[in-house]
Amino acid sequence: MIETDTELLKGIANQLRIHSITSTTAAGSGHPTSCCSAADLVATLFFGHMRYDPKNPRFHNNDRFILSKGHAAPLLYAAWAETGLFPVGELARLRKFDSDLEGHPTPRLPFVDVATGSLGQGLSVGMGMALAARLDRLDYNTYVLLGDGEIAEGSVWEAASLAGLLKLNNLIAIVDANRLGQSQPTAFGHHIEVYRHRFESFGWRVEDIDGHDIEEIVEVLGGVGLNDQPLAIIAKTYKGAGVSFLQDQEGWHGKPLNEAEAARAVAELQPSAKSGVGVPIRPPNPLPASNHEAPSGYGPVHYQIGDSVATREAYGNALQRLGEKDARVVALDGDTQNSTFAEKFFKKFPDRSIECFIAEQNMVGVAVGFASRGKVPFASTFACFLSRTLDQLRVAGISAANLKLAGSHAGVSIGEDGPTQMGLEDLAMMRAVTGSTVLYPSDAVSAEKLVEQMALAKGLCFLRTSRPKSAVIYNNDETFSIGGAKVLRQNAGDKATVVAAGVTLHEALKAADLLKAEGVGITVIDAYSIKPLAKDVIRAAAQKTNNVVVTVEDHYTEGGLGDAVAGELSADGVKVHKLAVTGVPRSGKAAELLAHFGLDAAAIAKKVKAI
Repeated sequence: MIETDTELLKGIANQLRIHSITSTTAAGSGHPTSCCSAADLVATLFFGHMRYDPKNPRFHNNDRFILSKGHAAPLLYAAWAETGLFPVGELARLRKFDSDLEGHPTPRLPFVDVATGSLGQGLSVGMGMALAARLDRLDYNTYVLLGDGEIAEGSVWEAASLAGLLKLNNLIAIVDANRLGQSQPTAFGHHIEVYRHRFESFGWRVEDIDGHDIEEIVEVLGGVGLNDQPLAIIAKTYKGAGVSFLQDQEGWHGKPLNEAEAARAVAELQPSAKSGVGVPIRPPNPLPASNHEAPSGYGPVHYQIGDSVATREAYGNALQRLGEKDARVVALDGDTQNSTFAEKFFKKFPDRSIECFIAEQNMVGVAVGFASRGKVPFASTFACFLSRTLDQLRVAGISAANLKLAGSHAGVSIGEDGPTQMGLEDLAMMRAVTGSTVLYPSDAVSAEKLVEQMALAKGLCFLRTSRPKSAVIYNNDETFSIGGAKVLRQNAGDKATVVAAGVTLHEALKAADLLKAEGVGITVIDAYSIKPLAKDVIRAAAQKTNNVVVTVEDHYTEGGLGDAVAGELSADGVKVHKLAVTGVPRSGKAAELLAHFGLDAAAIAKKVKAI
């Protein structure tokens, strides 16, 4: 057992303050006062409490630390430099273009699991990590450092609610309650009892402390795991703590000190500052790691040509099938599992299933946490409800998170439920996320095969599924690859190339039959991979139809399939005619809505003849 030296920890805290001040002064930007308020907390965690291998930040049973208040990144970098992971001199390169010590942490760094700094997301991610530890029978704890300003975000309370329900006693939230926000004092300032009551109401054990009293910090951290509740530590702190002319002063948020001010601050801190280099760190227990290797295969699918199966149901079938072969796969849902058909997995693998209830932002954050620990999380809900998670998805893209999403009930084809339930912006949204893959199957076979591809691929993948049943058009042994497409109809002399996916592909095939009866041929392409797009397949087909392409999609015009095709092929002289949803829909039968917006077979045939 390593003894805790409180005087040493106080000295390390001041050294961390010095690094935070000097590095932000060198950079000419940053948040030194936000670092100073949390320095005692971070020093105690890293040099007096957490169990980890400082030479191997990614060791599977290290305690995890998430800096949810990511603007205090210089403090995190200073702590790791003081462990000896990299030279202290590197801190002077903070925020430089050729340095990985960015303004807010990203996984470019080996000690950062996920990007942070878009406030309100860290606790959700931490919950995913804590759940992964429980699933893998590891004993690491997950510590999330939040600012008091950021806990105004609703996603924090989504996370707090679920963590309380799940009794995650290996999850510790530490609130750096320094009273001051960016533009004014926070809503509750130093009324610590407000934060206490809120966390307690969600089933957390709460301890409020003086966040600058090392002995008190050590004592409360010693109670981690004391009962079956997650622990919230509300630390009353002062922004700019340790520096007389900064402490508890407004107007310093996001403002570096000039050289004279920095020298003055360092002169106050230096006499008691101590290095953490060489200080013994509590080692993690050498428990065995879980197997995170992908299986050699997932087994066959079983459908008959002409079967009527919704792609959302095929998603559920595929998820269950993957679960039988791939222990990495976990499933999350937002109280829609009987509509997304994720319930098939939930019933068979309850230990790997998390019902996140109607809290989609938290659901995505938890999934990102799972992904950071080697799992392959599939999170599902209606496609329209994923729109509220765009910030989480944006940051997941920055993190290169191995996140899998399924959005069901896409487009006007859901029918009577009406426009608020219709995912009509999801393709545009998902295409915009950096590094994303966007898939849109048209039948049960393609849906199942694409779910397999998602599990094997790295990065953020989105599968768009439909509510209506549709005919199976592919044989069970058909292969589907990310970035591919299928040419389903093609003959010499075709007048146009029609590109569709999902429900509109079936309408395109009907249109081809209608036009054939009139002596007009069209090429029909199933663009099941919208990002990346099979541009070469579509270009080759277009060249045989006088560079005339018609795209048909159950999605708004902006940002969907039509824009994807036009963006890739317009420079080649291809004329792209877009058929899409052009106004606010209303309740009605799917067939009525497709006809109203010019997306059914008759409308496609009419458009081709007009061209």
